[in-house]
Amino acid sequence: MTAGASVDRSTLERMRHAHRAARTALALQADGPGLSWGWRGRTVSGPVIDRGRPLWLRVACAPKGADGGVFWSGAREAQAALTAGIPRPHLHAVHDWTDPAWSYRAELSARAPSALAASSVPGVQTAFAFRPDPRWWADLRSTLGILGRVATDRITIRQSYLDRAMPHFLGEPIGTTVQAWTTAHGDLHAANLAGPALCLLDWEGWGRAPVGYDAATFYAHSLLTPPLAARIRQVFTDELETDTGRFAELVAITELLHTTTRGDNFALASPLRARAEHLLGRRVPEREPNFAQRGGAL
Repeated sequence: MTAGASVDRSTLERMRHAHRAARTALALQADGPGLSWGWRGRTVSGPVIDRGRPLWLRVACAPKGADGGVFWSGAREAQAALTAGIPRPHLHAVHDWTDPAWSYRAELSARAPSALAASSVPGVQTAFAFRPDPRWWADLRSTLGILGRVATDRITIRQSYLDRAMPHFLGEPIGTTVQAWTTAHGDLHAANLAGPALCLLDWEGWGRAPVGYDAATFYAHSLLTPPLAARIRQVFTDELETDTGRFAELVAITELLHTTTRGDNFALASPLRARAEHLLGRRVPEREPNFAQRGGAL
């Protein structure tokens, strides 16, 4: 994604400087002027050259003393735990450093072997940058099945968060207890997928989540693109058209509605509430934006 208006100039300059510092520390050359930005400038990425090899350099930041969580270690732990059958860029090196206020982590990876499915931010209406064929969809299903069997103590979404957030955003009565857990990518949407040869990107948040979570997240992010949403439901019908699948949809909707109160994904708010009302058979509350509200706290 490109840096949006929600990223202030000082953050942009600080992260551009951090990307240059990582290139210097790892003896890399920039491969073009373009950079890709993560949520509110928390990450910045771009193509680099390492002794003739085309690679990808991503730099993440966290306030000093607040690093070390599940998102900080995701790529490194994915490299150690996820093996054959899960197509993703190989992680070559990690470089950490700090300044008086911030911690930084640079991750040097292989470039995705194919085009990104979508270059726009999640939740914005867009067409795929390529035409996914039946093989691509079959590979996605197979990959998520293999991933679901990976043992890990990483947690993508916590039961305690659902106990607070689901009643808040979906209203009462609502069941919040996860009945079945699996291992998930944790942030499945078009901007984290590549093709025509399937490749899954951005492994910072992978871990344990409700069964059906990845399919439900992909579907919820795609509500502004009805043909894509319909295709996702067709491919994952056996997961989504179940009690666990419907619960996973409500989890994904809750998380995305939470982001709308923090200033993100405004366009998704109405279709998300409509989908929740369809699943629940009742009205769900509208929550006013609270831009001071950050992280998972309510």
